[in-house]
Amino acid sequence: MASPTQMQCYLVNRGADGAIEAGVARMPLDQLPAGDVLIRVEFSSLNYKDALAATGHPGVVKQFPHIPGVDAAGKVAESGDSRFRKGDKVLVTGYGLGADRWGGFADYIRVPADWVVPLPAHLDLRDSMVYGTAGFTAAQSLDAIIRHPVNPDDGPVVVTGASGGVGCLAVGLLSRAGYEVVASTGKKDAHGMLKGLGAEKVVGRDDVIDDTDKPLSKARWAAAVDTVGGNTLASIIRATSRGGCVTACGLVGGVELPLTVYPFILRGVTLVGIDSAECPQETRRRLWQELARDWRPKELYRVGRTVELDGLPKRIDEILAGRAIGRTVVELV
Repeated sequence: MASPTQMQCYLVNRGADGAIEAGVARMPLDQLPAGDVLIRVEFSSLNYKDALAATGHPGVVKQFPHIPGVDAAGKVAESGDSRFRKGDKVLVTGYGLGADRWGGFADYIRVPADWVVPLPAHLDLRDSMVYGTAGFTAAQSLDAIIRHPVNPDDGPVVVTGASGGVGCLAVGLLSRAGYEVVASTGKKDAHGMLKGLGAEKVVGRDDVIDDTDKPLSKARWAAAVDTVGGNTLASIIRATSRGGCVTACGLVGGVELPLTVYPFILRGVTLVGIDSAECPQETRRRLWQELARDWRPKELYRVGRTVELDGLPKRIDEILAGRAIGRTVVELV
């Protein structure tokens, strides 16, 4: 069979009038950036960063034309690196995929071999993209809490923004690990999904926010996974118990942290920042193995819905408007 010369993709471009144009297109395969491994992508996923890229956001898109998609899973089509052979099932998340270089919203990507993770046994390509960057970020958060250490019998763990991709997967992972999980969300129609993933309690956004100027609040949480930032994160930290651990990976609620040092010096609270894009390869592979086995939520199927490339505009609008629940898997086969 002859090698393909073109690929189908979701292309974002800037028109002559400066307006952003986005939609399904075909592009020559030889326009892919240089790299060691060519991957035939079968699945990707939609993240908030991808939605921004689809609008041409200058903080994400460095040059046009651009193909979003910070996640990709598929089979090796060509490899110039001895670690990978044609037909190997692999995945890529983070690094510069979908930002510095063309990403996973295409049926082919070409990347450096050091970005590529072998697909773990017991995990199929689609489920790896139900996880994607969101699930990997949630796994880093759980890992930080376990290693802190905060134990399941130390008290409840709160997850903010729990209806989003990172949040709902964090609920599932924490519950599977034995923690009592309190899920915070503003979406009432997400309550059933979150309960199904193992949340002991689902509360509203306002239930975790403290608008007073007190440096400390009543201790409520042994640990937290915050996907929101801003005042929500500050409120969570002030209400974390002595020796607790709070992980931070989001900023939709703001980039400022209105806080004193008291939670850190009087209660010994630890704030852990989560950087999924540049996570070291050794840690990356270890956490993907955990996601495939012991940490896998029992009802992972509740989290993901599938669209093809032509279904992306509707899902992109939802995520930018704050209406998205769970994860969107992009099917390219």
